[in-house]
Amino acid sequence: MKATVAVIDYGMGNLHSISKALQHVSSDTEISVTSDPDIIYRANRVVFPGVGAIRDCMDALHRFRLVDVLTEVAKTKPLLGICLGLQALLDSSEENSRTQCMSVFPGEVVHFPESLADGDDGPLKIPHMGWNQVCQGVSHPLWKDIPQHSRFYFVHSYFAKPKDIKHVMATSNYPDPFACAIGYGNIFAVQFHPEKSQQVGLRFLSNFLNWDGKTSTKPK
Repeated sequence: MKATVAVIDYGMGNLHSISKALQHVSSDTEISVTSDPDIIYRANRVVFPGVGAIRDCMDALHRFRLVDVLTEVAKTKPLLGICLGLQALLDSSEENSRTQCMSVFPGEVVHFPESLADGDDGPLKIPHMGWNQVCQGVSHPLWKDIPQHSRFYFVHSYFAKPKDIKHVMATSNYPDPFACAIGYGNIFAVQFHPEKSQQVGLRFLSNFLNWDGKTSTKPK
């Protein structure tokens, strides 16, 4: 029987790109882009992508009745959050005058400070957009065969601040370190876009498709 992956469709995300990338790394995996709870529950793995504003994201999840579905999936099978799909897993976001999120992870999502500067006092733009290095903080199956400090593609103005440092799987600098990957148990979520990150992104997605969701982490 084919392995199955449900890519959650709630109207916010580049679903074609992520589904195409997943199919590229595993042609024998059945990829379903769906908002159907039954298909999501039956899938072996679930991908929760997203772009845009968090308030619109949460409104759409409630409208499609997917909050309870995602909360249950987060307890039972490998779940990969991408970009807004990471931010929605925390308690709340500063965006849109404070938005309540899903509270899968304790913590909040905050805006980059307005006056960012690099080491030479040159201004840094918001959103943080483009390629940046990722510092893997732990050994984890999703980092398999991905060199430390590999560059991934980012587009975001807000970043996650989990309360428990044990949930931080990786950081990136802009200019200070921020959590760009969080995880616990069967959940792994990233701020960057693996589907836009060329070979290292494809390697990351391939690792997710081979992950049993049960492997513990250890500091690097």
